[in-house]
Amino acid sequence: MKLKYLRPIALAATFTSMSMASPNGMTLERERYAAPSGSCDGYPRLDIGTIKGMCAGLVSGPTLGSNHRKMALPRSLVQLDDRTWLVTDLGSWDLPRGVVWKLESQRGEEAILTPLIRDLNLPHALSIGPDGLAYVGEMSRIIRFDPRAPNPVDTIEVVVAGLPDNKLHDNRHPLSKFVFAPDGSLLVNIGAPSDQCVNSRGQALGKVCPESEEGEQAASIRRYALISPGQWAPEYTVHVRGLRNSVALAVHASGTILQAENSYDFATRWSPFEELNVIRVGHHYGWPYCADMGAATPAWKSKASWCKSNEHERPAILLPPHTAPLDMLWYDGAMFPSLQGRLLMSWHGYRSVGGRIASYAADENGVPVSDKDASFPVYGAKARPFGASPAATPVVLTPGWGLVPGKRPQGSPVGLAIAKDGAIWTTDDRAGLVIRLARDQ
Repeated sequence: MKLKYLRPIALAATFTSMSMASPNGMTLERERYAAPSGSCDGYPRLDIGTIKGMCAGLVSGPTLGSNHRKMALPRSLVQLDDRTWLVTDLGSWDLPRGVVWKLESQRGEEAILTPLIRDLNLPHALSIGPDGLAYVGEMSRIIRFDPRAPNPVDTIEVVVAGLPDNKLHDNRHPLSKFVFAPDGSLLVNIGAPSDQCVNSRGQALGKVCPESEEGEQAASIRRYALISPGQWAPEYTVHVRGLRNSVALAVHASGTILQAENSYDFATRWSPFEELNVIRVGHHYGWPYCADMGAATPAWKSKASWCKSNEHERPAILLPPHTAPLDMLWYDGAMFPSLQGRLLMSWHGYRSVGGRIASYAADENGVPVSDKDASFPVYGAKARPFGASPAATPVVLTPGWGLVPGKRPQGSPVGLAIAKDGAIWTTDDRAGLVIRLARDQ
């Protein structure tokens, strides 16, 4: 198929300080992507190394010679029809500049971006509900709207209000990720307001952490019960406790609910491990007392015996350190038969283990299967053994997404979605891209 692009496209990964700030406040210098060369199933081919039989195509991103980017920080995405998608865009970490975009795209044509809703406050999570409406998680609420209406703004309804406004602190976990549970309830991430629940001297805030056990029940997942079709109770129950940040939540067809934990920001490169947890109502998953399979954190040595007890729910498997998993789903498309049933996960972390889309073999409940002598990939070095269990060796779909000066920055994947044709779509928020992983023709 002949492409209709009349000029080469490059991806400007250098952008304003507004969108260069990462959630923990650090500023990242971004390498530019080189201009795409060739075609990936009808889309401009990006210089991202993938597994054999797969390639990465550019759906939407800045053009050559311009630092202007319509989407500042694209995050989650869902498909409406064969050529139409919705994409959430944080806009800014500091101001209510978020947008829900309508993205129209098909092979050989430049994408068309249209803003449907503007001035949102950190819109991240996005899902099509059982009623066919679009649900969006902002920092302090969940809304829904009709994306097909002539004026979607007029259809906005607040579904859940009163979520914590916890943006303005040093360890930002403000994003309202949610999933629809098998019983119809809404499960909502409440991120911890700090990294380790310590004072300025690094000492524990009491005998127990108030940020995990008291008040607004931060570091938890809330449950809002379904009371009638399309209506959830305004009151919540604390479904589980002790989770630092549950941005990656997913519900398997079997009913299993998984959470991928963004663990502590220890300065050490190889610890602690991130976690993959099976969510079980009423359980406590350890934050801020425990790390890995049961080690006490430095400020909470008094909890050492508790961390080893059955009161602490341990991870199903350990994930590589500092990968920052932000989304996951099980592949059910037709384009890649070898991926059927595997758990796909986006690793957003900027360290040498992050910047990847990984996949895991899963059992009938969707839980990854651990293996002996598991290891994980590291850019610029050999694979590193976990040295701990349970863990699993991932198959990385994008092994060549590390920094190569003059070619690309390290990847920063966020949202994941399976298109109707089986292609895997993702966003790179730091570079402002929507990317399509497809079969390499």
